[in-house]
Amino acid sequence: MAIFLTEKSRVLVQGMTGSEGLKHTTRMLAAGTTVVGGVTPGKGGQSVGIGDVELPVFGSVEEGIAATGADTTVVFVPPRFAKGAVVEAIDAGVGLAVVITEGIPVHDSAYFWAHAVANGGTTRIIGPNCPGIISPGKSNAGIIPSDITGAGRIGLVSKSGTLTYQLMHELRDIGFSTCVGIGGDPVVGTTHIDCLRAFQDDDETDAIVMIGEIGGDAEERAAEFIHAEVGKPVVGYVAGFTAPEGKTMGHAGAIVSGSAGTAEAKAKALEAVGVRVGRTPSETASLLRALLVAAA
Repeated sequence: MAIFLTEKSRVLVQGMTGSEGLKHTTRMLAAGTTVVGGVTPGKGGQSVGIGDVELPVFGSVEEGIAATGADTTVVFVPPRFAKGAVVEAIDAGVGLAVVITEGIPVHDSAYFWAHAVANGGTTRIIGPNCPGIISPGKSNAGIIPSDITGAGRIGLVSKSGTLTYQLMHELRDIGFSTCVGIGGDPVVGTTHIDCLRAFQDDDETDAIVMIGEIGGDAEERAAEFIHAEVGKPVVGYVAGFTAPEGKTMGHAGAIVSGSAGTAEAKAKALEAVGVRVGRTPSETASLLRALLVAAA
């Protein structure tokens, strides 16, 4: 199985006619994703040829869903238009919105997240400022390289795009059910806890890798959830062990105040509930391997 994204997912790409949207639509198709069309206001009725595939362009998400039965959208819309694009997707009733765009003002992200909640929470948002989600061998929605791992029984949730790729590569011989890059902005639509809950409930995920980073308290809250709700083995990594004290590093959410939000504090919180935490990505992969051997 997989979480959130499967081989049955039918994907629209908002901003498909732009350079980034077109490039990554091409890559998603090559990965086997069922991309059913694009959305660009003012370009409805056109089409885009990618290899042997001719994809229709719709003027709105609502039109795209009506014509194709799409249940997922990937957003490659510039930051100043991103709020409107996500709100449009929510109003159209799409089930999953993967927001790749970085540089979206926090106020805009908070607005569309609140709009999704006010609409009954029927649209799951992943991101913004994220690499997306991949269920290897099934579907890929976003910019995650599809050729660095295969299908397997590990679940991965990560704030960091590049660390997502590294752990996928390090554990490629075991493979993954789903890898979710949730993004590192202060406001994100899907959290570590959301993914941990879904992986816990997925019969074909045997173990979980959780990647965090300095700043905020998301990892501490995830530790509490793991203690209360997760029975599967979890290993973790927190980016920022070598971050200079008092510096803001990486994502917009990576802000450390005193001892709060440091990598060491997060690691201690996770270790206190039985999560083994690596001090490097490679060590984290080794810890996961050891857990799987011990459980065999």
